Amino acid sequence: MNKFIKLMALGVLVTVSHGILAQQAPPAALQNVVQLSASAAIEVQQDLLSIFLSTTREGNDAAAVQSQLKAVIDAALTEARNLAVAGQLDVRTGNFSLSPRYGRDGKQIGWQGSAELVLEGHDFARISGAAGRIQTLTVSGVSFGLSRDQRAKVEGEAQALAITRFRGRATDIARSFGFAGYSLREVNVSSNDQGVSPRPRMLAMAAPAMAADAPVPVEAGKTSVVVTVSGSVQLK
Repeated sequence: MNKFIKLMALGVLVTVSHGILAQQAPPAALQNVVQLSASAAIEVQQDLLSIFLSTTREGNDAAAVQSQLKAVIDAALTEARNLAVAGQLDVRTGNFSLSPRYGRDGKQIGWQGSAELVLEGHDFARISGAAGRIQTLTVSGVSFGLSRDQRAKVEGEAQALAITRFRGRATDIARSFGFAGYSLREVNVSSNDQGVSPRPRMLAMAAPAMAADAPVPVEAGKTSVVVTVSGSVQLK
């Protein structure tokens, strides 16, 4: 009886050992697998403008500085909202900060704060005109970009072109190595914008003789929406 039990235990041990060896066996090396990528770029005019208006205040009392900033922004908001048109000129508040101000000896000597108003949308003339009319704030920045609809449209076009190029490359590579075709193993699609907007001529904002309703001079540039398709194919 004991001998039988020992044989059974040995059989279990051998079986488990074979299972461990099978699990530790290295996977078979992939054969006839090719990594490749293809890209497509479409140049498009930027159709979204953002103008940032800001102001700063200093004082000995934090609450007083904050109150002054709020009053200026509230007045600017009221003026900007009278010109706002959904999608064409949208108005929102931006950064708002309040921090201690220190002297050369490292001791606090007061408070300083800044507040920001953002004008953005598709109607460049309306946006720049509104920025020129708000005299209580100064222009601190201008940026251009693509609207969500425009980006989706252009990305779709670039993606279709990139996929076509990827498939063409895969077919050419397969034929060059003497294969009839290929099957897709894995694929990754990514996109990004490449382009530099021209710097706005903001020096004109400092001219003291500038009319109160003069528009801020801005000019949009172009950007390239680039879509890259990468992955691996199995040659067949």
